[in-house]
Amino acid sequence: MGYIVEMLNITKNFPGIKANDDVTLQVEERSIHALLGENGAGKSTLMSILFGLYRPDSGTIRIKGKEVAINDPNAATDLGIGMVHQHFKLVHNFTVTENIILGMEPHKGPVVDVRTAEAKVESISKLYGLAVDPKAKIEDISVGMQQRVEILKMLYRDADILIFDEPTAVLTPQEIKELMQIMRRLVDEGKTIILISHKLKEIKEVADVCTVLRRGRLVDTVKVENTSEEQMAEMMVGREVDFHVSKDLAKPGDVFLKVENLNVKTNRGLLGVKNLSFELRGGEILGICGIDGNGQTELVQAITGLSRVESGHIFLHGKDITYLSIKQKTDLGIGHIPEDRQLHGLVLDFNLDENFVIHNYYKKPFAHWGILDKKAIRQNADRLIEEFDVRSGQGGATPARSMSGGNQQKAIVAREIDRSPDVFVIAQPTRGLDVGAIEYIHKRIIAERDKGKAVLLVSLELDEIIDVSDRISVIFRGELIGTIDAEGADENELGLMMSGSLRKGDLASKKSTVRGQV
Repeated sequence: MGYIVEMLNITKNFPGIKANDDVTLQVEERSIHALLGENGAGKSTLMSILFGLYRPDSGTIRIKGKEVAINDPNAATDLGIGMVHQHFKLVHNFTVTENIILGMEPHKGPVVDVRTAEAKVESISKLYGLAVDPKAKIEDISVGMQQRVEILKMLYRDADILIFDEPTAVLTPQEIKELMQIMRRLVDEGKTIILISHKLKEIKEVADVCTVLRRGRLVDTVKVENTSEEQMAEMMVGREVDFHVSKDLAKPGDVFLKVENLNVKTNRGLLGVKNLSFELRGGEILGICGIDGNGQTELVQAITGLSRVESGHIFLHGKDITYLSIKQKTDLGIGHIPEDRQLHGLVLDFNLDENFVIHNYYKKPFAHWGILDKKAIRQNADRLIEEFDVRSGQGGATPARSMSGGNQQKAIVAREIDRSPDVFVIAQPTRGLDVGAIEYIHKRIIAERDKGKAVLLVSLELDEIIDVSDRISVIFRGELIGTIDAEGADENELGLMMSGSLRKGDLASKKSTVRGQV
């Protein structure tokens, strides 16, 4: 079986950083080839070159044995190359079909022939088991379905080479499993997949070959079946990685955050959080787990001030903060690592150093008598970049928009942990991060707990919830249906609770029955 893609000795420079340094990637036809590396290792840059978003400074690209010049995405499309980006490129008030045909609309006379396009979309969807409604609006379908629409966009354009950039970063465990099946089906139908991922378990499950990059350079290309997760992790970060989260038993103190009979509507006007109550104490981590779309977003946004509360109360140290502004809540001691880093975490048109002081730019040492101290702001950025290993080509002067998704995430985590507020509201903290960064961030979160801070951790990663939390609450359709100790938590039981099939009371009686039988 020959190589369908050959990227030979590719080099690409940006101001202050060599993103790809003499990298060679060779992908066999009808295979799943994983591209693994730390945040900022050059993976997305390499694939952006293959898709025509960037031009290499040097090197050669061959597709199906023929040397080609890919000067823009249209040229890539003509060569049968498609790409599903980490942040989807969809128009939310368009239908599935309208998004798929955008830019290459079929016409019947002067009118766009939507019906014929819908029929083709439905046919492709059935062939690959995607189960997408061609007439549904993007704003009305789940994130997992939106990703399938992106896959359909590639297939509609007859792409043979499919690039997936961190495809599972926003998916539920069930959606991840379904995507793995879809990818295998695509390969069986003759497609070739290049998978950019940090998730070693998923690479082990679905990929045939893995190429590892570190700091822009090629480390090695290995057969996945012959390589352990530990070996791949060490190749990626250049050292041994501890997959086990070490922490002492929690020592909960006073109640820091109390949520009482909270009701919050979704952006579609439906009740997303229903009569929800819990207490969070200093010195503990409370994990909230559930299938995406069950009220986690509305809960986090209500606590932090991003969403309006319909009824109920939120107390911080006994003070009612329900209807305070975001800034007032921040000043009182709420820290927030948001799930959408680009929408709520950063000002993308600001530089990195400016984003680091976004909450306290007007205070000493960053301002004196209303005038910004640029030197202090830059020194603060230099310290955080070093401490949290934020890869940025121009240091603090790097525009936030130009950074990789993983490094944007590390910048937000660095800013919030450095502030060390009394209550951390943390949503998807390690989304899109490599194993080395995940290991470090988990340690920092636990260190804040050990300092007596209260942490509310919301994550779709069940391993993360179990490993990092002290207690775990399960949310289903906007309600907390049970809270259990993290120690000894069972993934299967949590999964049943997440689907609404099992509640805390059912779980207790079930265990009691089992003990009685024994």
